[in-house]
Amino acid sequence: MAGLSATAEARAAWGRRAARRAGLLAGGAAVLALCFLLDLATGPALLPVSAVAASLFGAGQDPMVEAIVWSIRLPVALMALLVGAALGLTGAVMQTILNNPLASSYTLGVSAGAGFGAALVIVFGAALPMAEAQAVPLAAFLFAALACAGVWALGGIRGATPETLVLAGIALMFLFQALLAMLQFMASPEALQQIVFWLFGSLQRATWPKLAIVAAVLVIAVPLLLCDAWRLTALRLGDDRAAALGVRVAGVRFRGFVFVSVATGVAVAFVGTIGFIGLVAPHLARMLLGEDQRVLLPGAALAGAVLLSAASVASKIVSPGALFPVGIVTALIGVPFFAWLILASRRSHW
Repeated sequence: MAGLSATAEARAAWGRRAARRAGLLAGGAAVLALCFLLDLATGPALLPVSAVAASLFGAGQDPMVEAIVWSIRLPVALMALLVGAALGLTGAVMQTILNNPLASSYTLGVSAGAGFGAALVIVFGAALPMAEAQAVPLAAFLFAALACAGVWALGGIRGATPETLVLAGIALMFLFQALLAMLQFMASPEALQQIVFWLFGSLQRATWPKLAIVAAVLVIAVPLLLCDAWRLTALRLGDDRAAALGVRVAGVRFRGFVFVSVATGVAVAFVGTIGFIGLVAPHLARMLLGEDQRVLLPGAALAGAVLLSAASVASKIVSPGALFPVGIVTALIGVPFFAWLILASRRSHW
């Protein structure tokens, strides 16, 4: 009888925990919908939220509102959601496979590699047989993948342990930052201005074709990542325990790096380098939802989308009528928000 009672109590506790997590995800989705509507409503021409909602559901009456929403603002707002989700996921994956709370594509050199690739094309793009508008995102994607491959290769020299991979990532981050500084020193004033603006990060370069590419990559990559959710959860117990549970640690870690390479590359290729989203979003999701990767990964994607969408709204409020880079806003919001997360946490997540 005592055993049955304990089992029933455990099931009830699990049910309460699952209901709480579902409620938090639903609440996050509601906040995301609100941020999305505000992102569509704010800008040089301030639109009523009701008119924006009516336009989205096909009930719009004003042709000018329809043109502004569908041709100008909707690609930007959707890009904020997709890029924020991608960065949140990559941050969660990197923190898990490296067992490091400071790991993200921004802090371990992947974004720095993408920035160097974009700057390389901006400075020497005249010699390429393709237009700069296509060459810059392609180079950013390729160098982000190269940075991930470099981290894996350098870390694998002495065994692909979390510690060696983190050290390899830091080394490559400084290498790409040094190369980027060299390009900026060599660049003409016009090219230097383009590099700096790209490095700040901006959602205003979003178009429907670019949006389709990011969405297609995530639709293919995210389900493959979720197939490893249980193995990633086991990895948080440590390499030895995960291996004892039947997890092929090296394979999971390699697949995680491939996902980070692809998702980060396609995200930063079209919007530039945006920091702190991949660092803050996973911590926020972990504090609210726990360590189960089946819930943590969707939560990190949701948190990343909310943070970048809110930053997009803030960037348009700070400087109405001007293209204020969203990357600056994420840094200004991310530093105090991350400090608050650390100070407000009453229990350790690592």
